[in-house]
Amino acid sequence: MAVVMVAGLLGLAGCASEQGAAGAERSDVAAGTPTAASPSAPTSHSAPATPPAGSPRPSPVPVTGPDQLLVTMEVTGGFAGVQKEVVLRGDGTVHTTDKGERAVRRTSAAQFTELRTLLGDPALDDVSDFTKNMQAADLFQYTLRFGGRTVRTDLSAEEPALDRLVQALNAWLPK
Repeated sequence: MAVVMVAGLLGLAGCASEQGAAGAERSDVAAGTPTAASPSAPTSHSAPATPPAGSPRPSPVPVTGPDQLLVTMEVTGGFAGVQKEVVLRGDGTVHTTDKGERAVRRTSAAQFTELRTLLGDPALDDVSDFTKNMQAADLFQYTLRFGGRTVRTDLSAEEPALDRLVQALNAWLPK
């Protein structure tokens, strides 16, 4: 099963890539029924993400309940002093905070599976808990909490599985 990426990898070069689309039909993850889409719901536009040859295929992380926090990502720093947060919960909702403004949106069943599959990528197990380019200034700092661990990065290290996860979560942040 191919996982569809939420946004292009090229948009990551030092800034948060955010995609949006209006009017797309979305499903209630818990009930499987269509619901109205928010105007800023991310859509898929990129090629499917596939693991390198010989790597195990990612499978979606399990959901134990609607209140489960699957992943939290905080984005801080940069020249403008950004401070944003995105949280994916077990009920398929995405909670965001930016400049004190909070929003809650619901993923479609496909989006929810995609995000859970990115979280289930075995390559994330090999990602260092801390990577930072000490020679660079004003890079965004990303703090991700998932699977019982915390990863802090400025995306300066080449970590494709982490880059895909950050990119997919960035797509949910407000513009």
